[in-house]
Amino acid sequence: MRAQPAEPTGPRVLRGAVAGQRGRIAVACVLAAGHQGGEALVPVVIGVVIDQAVATGDAGALLWWLAGLAGLFVTLSFCYRFGARAAERAAEQAAHGLRIQLSRRVLDPHGGAEAGRLPGALVNIATGDAKRVGAVCGVLPFGLAGLVGLLVSTVALLRISVPLGLLVLLGTPPLLWLAHLIGRPLERRSGVEQERAAHASGVAADLVRGLRVLKGIGAEAAAVDRYRRTSRTSLAATLRAARAQAWHDGAILALTGVFIALVALVGGHLAIEGAISIGGLVAAVGLAQFLLTPFQIFSFVNAELAQGRASAERVASVLAAPPAVGPGRARLPAPVTGAVRLCGVRHGALRGIDLDLAPGALTGVVTTDPACATDLLACLGREADPAQGTIEVDGVSLAELPPQELRGAVLVAAHDADLFEGSLLDNVAAGTEAAEVERALAAAAADEVAASLPHGSATLLAERGQSLSGGQRQRVALARALAAQAPVLVLHDPTTAVDAVTESRIAAELVRMRAGRTTILVTTSPALLAVADRVVLLAEGMVAADGRHTDLVRESADYRAAVLA
Repeated sequence: MRAQPAEPTGPRVLRGAVAGQRGRIAVACVLAAGHQGGEALVPVVIGVVIDQAVATGDAGALLWWLAGLAGLFVTLSFCYRFGARAAERAAEQAAHGLRIQLSRRVLDPHGGAEAGRLPGALVNIATGDAKRVGAVCGVLPFGLAGLVGLLVSTVALLRISVPLGLLVLLGTPPLLWLAHLIGRPLERRSGVEQERAAHASGVAADLVRGLRVLKGIGAEAAAVDRYRRTSRTSLAATLRAARAQAWHDGAILALTGVFIALVALVGGHLAIEGAISIGGLVAAVGLAQFLLTPFQIFSFVNAELAQGRASAERVASVLAAPPAVGPGRARLPAPVTGAVRLCGVRHGALRGIDLDLAPGALTGVVTTDPACATDLLACLGREADPAQGTIEVDGVSLAELPPQELRGAVLVAAHDADLFEGSLLDNVAAGTEAAEVERALAAAAADEVAASLPHGSATLLAERGQSLSGGQRQRVALARALAAQAPVLVLHDPTTAVDAVTESRIAAELVRMRAGRTTILVTTSPALLAVADRVVLLAEGMVAADGRHTDLVRESADYRAAVLA
């Protein structure tokens, strides 16, 4: 039996990122270790030059050792250059791989990743946090290189003096343990910093998205206050993380400084007593100074690991988010006729809805509570499964259908549908035949929008279609929904930003364009409801009235209040 993949956790995300780049990390480790080992050998070679060439006055030996020293510098320079390249490539590739995983999870048709998160927060995780996790792959080779440099220094000091070597060998583990303890507050505060920064990004994106609405209702001041509070909270978290970083770096530097000073003092004492030569003293002092480099590397790597662990937890929280809807194995019959049935549906504001919609009918749905419309659309598009009851298409329960197959048969066009960067035609076409695109443009009155643009339907739109007015964006979005020719099309308030004349034209064209296909209009527009074959009124989460638009206007006070008020 095939084992199920383990649920993503912070440590697993971190290990997976490293394992995915093990080849590049291995190359970087070898080259970085060569660089640090070469750096450690520099004071040793200088000490040998002093003892064997300078002290003896041997010019030939001096030239020989100087050539060897030059070769050593060339080697360690080569190792650093290409080792840093390999490490950086590993970091970028790991971060890119995580961004792909996060994007795949966010775009998963089963949903769930966005629950409780603003879009800006998800973007922050896919950028900042993924980059920090990837950076761990870039610093690990240097951490290993620091250990190699420390090992070479220890061996060299042992050859010069056993007490010096033992001092470094026995003093390093406690120092590394203290560095790990010092890094814990930084890890905690780094996680909070990223969480607050992600929330601030989400709020900013949310406010920019609704900028026109905010201006229209005069709520700019309230929006600014909201973002100011969020931004200040994020700033406070960032400052706490920065203080933790400064305290961490300062404490590590102080500890290593004391340790290196101790090594230098012991070396000087041994030289005074004649236990080591002048060249040995020079080498010992040089090695003591060099030891600052590995410990600085350890400090840097420890800080990056602390931040990477915190970011890995946030990445894992998205990857491990439970799906909003479960998988399905059923299949719809071919061709899909579009018979829709709701039986005892309870979800959110819906309190038990029973409806049978005939194939090919155009049905209007009026809700007295906007929450009912939202919950109905979520269930029809299977963004969520009903808490109770079933929804069927052609006798197959939506809960038993894979989301991909369902969305090929049932298209839910939300009221706030987004447009994308690209031409108007690209936004509508999406692989649809040219003839259907032209029909859809005409039916949604989007041909008038194209005619008003400098290059017609080939005109490039700004991000989110911000170069168009609200009514123009709405018509283009409606044309895109119509062009898809879905067997079942659910439209939510598709004409709220359109003038009355255009709305009447769209209503008439909608009947012709959708003839023979099931269409559900969730709206309070009299013009659209007037052309519907049937209108259903939902009040208090239940079916309160059912009939033709004209009959309901005459017979139902609740319907008149919802549609004509």
